[in-house]
Amino acid sequence: MDTYGVKGLFASAAVAVLAWTAPAGAAVELRMMWYSDGNEGEVVRDLLNRFEQQNPDIKIIVDNVAYKAILESLPVQLAAGQGPDIARVTDLGGLSRYYLDLTPYLKDPEYWRASFGPYLQWYRQSGDTKGIYGIQNQLTMTGPFINKTLFDQAGVAIPGAKATWDDWATATVAVAKKLKIPFPIAMDRSGHRFAGGAISMGAKFLNDKGAPAVIDDGFKAMASRIKKWHDDGTMGKELWGGVSGSAYRGANEEFANAQVVMYMSGSWQISQFAKQIGDAFDWVAVPQPCGPAACTGMPGGAGTVALKQTKHPKEVAKVMEYLASEPVITEFSARTLILPAHMGVVKKGVDFKTDLRLAKDALSVFTGHVPNLSPVASALQGYPYNRVIFNAVISRLGQAVVGELTLDDAYARITQDIEAQMAEQQRNKK
Repeated sequence: MDTYGVKGLFASAAVAVLAWTAPAGAAVELRMMWYSDGNEGEVVRDLLNRFEQQNPDIKIIVDNVAYKAILESLPVQLAAGQGPDIARVTDLGGLSRYYLDLTPYLKDPEYWRASFGPYLQWYRQSGDTKGIYGIQNQLTMTGPFINKTLFDQAGVAIPGAKATWDDWATATVAVAKKLKIPFPIAMDRSGHRFAGGAISMGAKFLNDKGAPAVIDDGFKAMASRIKKWHDDGTMGKELWGGVSGSAYRGANEEFANAQVVMYMSGSWQISQFAKQIGDAFDWVAVPQPCGPAACTGMPGGAGTVALKQTKHPKEVAKVMEYLASEPVITEFSARTLILPAHMGVVKKGVDFKTDLRLAKDALSVFTGHVPNLSPVASALQGYPYNRVIFNAVISRLGQAVVGELTLDDAYARITQDIEAQMAEQQRNKK
């Protein structure tokens, strides 16, 4: 057994005695804000229970919140200096000014550089090349799922590995028409999800100097398809049109209820679909739809970050070292069906804890997306202010979809929004 097996049981027994003899109120209390797509909250709580048994002087309170709270409430709390000590976040660069540099508190910073090397940059502010701020304990990749059962029932061939977005639109509409399915294609209402398709069409998002340059022919090629598909019923307006501004709207419930033929979302849905759908129908991850420039999704994922307003940086670092350890990363990935980002864990492989063939097949497909990732997508994910871009894009495209703006007006407003937000970011840095 591993470090947390038999040896851990003896260690736990020993620390239990220490805990019993420790003076009341001696433990440092840390707060962790956490969201879950599937069972991550249950798993991390179980892992932290073991940490607390081994470290009775530290107690971690996990505040489980909705993902929306991570996107909208956490930044407000941090700006007010009232945030938690640790948080699970996805806006890795956008919140970077609030992160604690763990380097002075870590026993072995080189372990972090070797284990999470390329991903550490995602957490740094511009110009920072050395800080260690968080754990990339979830690597995600956007990509499509299909309801293969619907394709089979409709007698429509599933497009192949190099199929284009237009090929997929044609095939999914054929399935939907034959079986009267309301949504041939659904895509999470998210600028991040849109970006993969746009990059496949040739969008660059950033110029040669690394600054936002969003509107180009590739961007317009994907945006015009999104508009057309909403107009002709390939995509349902009730999804993107159901919310406004930069608000997120997923279609996982509609997909799980067999109302969607093809759902553009990402690898983080696998755990939830395994639990929610199981083998009720064949849900299958398929290759990325192609454009003239690439067949790519967007990387991403969640990271667990230390926050610099904490009054207990040493204790926070101790918790982070535990969560970043190879055995813990391995167990977290195996039990949550999440792709790991830890280099050592990736090299050794993960025995994902599921007997569901559909889930294992989907994990294999998404793992295969990683080598085909466009450098443009990787650069955009690492851009500290990518959230500014994503929010402007989805807000204005959302307005175009429901008819509040023309596409040309949306393009102009996207550029204006980004310029205004970047100016605000620069003022905040002073």
